[in-house]
Amino acid sequence: MTDLGKKVIYQIYPKSFYDSNNDGIGDLRGIIEKLPYIAKLNIDMIWFNPFFVSPQNDNGYDIADYYHIDPQYGTMADFEELVSKLKAMNIGIMLDMVLNHCSTDNAWFQKALAGDKKYQEYFYLRPAKTNGELPTNWTSKFGGPAWSKFGNTGLYYLHLYDPTQADLDWHNPAVRQEAAKVVNFWRAKGVHGFRFDVINVTGKSEQLVDSTDPVEEKALYTDTPVVHKYLKELNHNSFGKDQNSVTVGEMSSANVKTSVEYSTPSENELSMIFTFHHLKVDYKNGNKWDTIPFDFTKLKQTLCEWQEAMDQGGGWNALFWNNHDQPWALNRFGDPNKYREKSATALATALHLLRGTPYIYMGEELGMIDPDYDSITDYVDIEALNAYRSLQKQGLSSKQAFAHIQKKARDNSRVPMHWNNSKNAGFSTAKPWLRPTDQRRINVKDELKHGVIFNYYQQLIKLRKSEELISAGHFKQLLPDHQQVFAYERWLADTTEKLIVLVNFYGEQAIVTLPQELIKQRGKVFLSNYKHHEETLELPAQVTLRPYEALVYKTK
Repeated sequence: MTDLGKKVIYQIYPKSFYDSNNDGIGDLRGIIEKLPYIAKLNIDMIWFNPFFVSPQNDNGYDIADYYHIDPQYGTMADFEELVSKLKAMNIGIMLDMVLNHCSTDNAWFQKALAGDKKYQEYFYLRPAKTNGELPTNWTSKFGGPAWSKFGNTGLYYLHLYDPTQADLDWHNPAVRQEAAKVVNFWRAKGVHGFRFDVINVTGKSEQLVDSTDPVEEKALYTDTPVVHKYLKELNHNSFGKDQNSVTVGEMSSANVKTSVEYSTPSENELSMIFTFHHLKVDYKNGNKWDTIPFDFTKLKQTLCEWQEAMDQGGGWNALFWNNHDQPWALNRFGDPNKYREKSATALATALHLLRGTPYIYMGEELGMIDPDYDSITDYVDIEALNAYRSLQKQGLSSKQAFAHIQKKARDNSRVPMHWNNSKNAGFSTAKPWLRPTDQRRINVKDELKHGVIFNYYQQLIKLRKSEELISAGHFKQLLPDHQQVFAYERWLADTTEKLIVLVNFYGEQAIVTLPQELIKQRGKVFLSNYKHHEETLELPAQVTLRPYEALVYKTK
């Protein structure tokens, strides 16, 4: 676990990182050109979103060919050069494995459509009910029914996401063998990291039944016991053969108990897991598209529950605020206008000192924020466009519906990386596939010259590698009832040293009364996003935190 605790992983959304051939879309050669920038952070591994052959109906998460690079991103030679150059920099590669479903353009699905019985068994094909209704009443996560007609056969195929993303039937051993074969192909290319997309949705029953409500429906196919069997088998047949493999599963709606089992080393499943409960604290009644202020108490409770339970059970968390599927955390939990730098570094402190492996999403180290779009035509993501229509059908005006999209769309974080303050943000000389809007005040060139956020991330990464309290320490929540401050302690069993982390999540000062057992302990200011002049001190009874201040003490 110690090695995992010292690692920091950087996420690159290839389509939006850097465009080397000026077609408006980022590519592998663009990533190669920007490796010197990545090296400055001193990260250990890069997770790349899919760049495999795809019709791009869901931005590459609809894979038509798992073994080839989509020409819009480059060639296999480009990829091999990228692997080689990253290896020379001691940076590993993590690829995105989308194995719950494949594109309907995939040869497996096309052969199934053509009548090949072998490949028909790769998918969930079901007849309509006797009354003519769809096989089940399930709803697609992108809106509409989760079933579509399977050619002219009279059958329907299951797609929990877009109709062009057909769910694979993992009950079929041949499907599981195909999954291992894909992983092993990329292992042979020098890849030792794998992120498994929506992997706990593979656990659907062989007998699919109607649901009674949305919550119960999700439980019919999510995080079921059979997923553990699938992961153990995949581990044994592929990445588990590498001692230095790093794997992470995207676990939708997982609970703590199953997540411990997914990620504890003795179970031989995965290195760690992504969960999303902490990013649903601004959902109204569990609905992503209903906009409400985030619930700070719920955020603290969720983070601490997972920290403590995973620690006690021997599981391991992947830590993150941002990714390609989330609007920027600064807009949700910080102040992107008045306190952008302070709230960016406060959020970074709160996350990077937790127990687990931190992930930094490209641009997070610059303090990037949601784009200032003014029309639904600025968005391209299928989920957002479907939600916009759905919200209007529910009675919202186009203006009201758009306001919801502005806050929650996945495209918010998919905007091109801001390299400079030019019209296209230095991403491309051509029109970018998504329009940047804030590059004049947020960009790499200015941040490296006189910014504070990038330097702060460098400091956090350096501390994780050098400070065992961070990389291997246990977790204990402090001040659970404080209405503004997220506070916790990191400790090791074989030392009296502790880290006391205090983070003000608001733009007003906060007064903190430290727990009695900490008062007058000898310590020092270990880290802060404000200036502090104390060297060695006795911890005070009370601490006043300034707006979005992060203050960390190390006690002796």
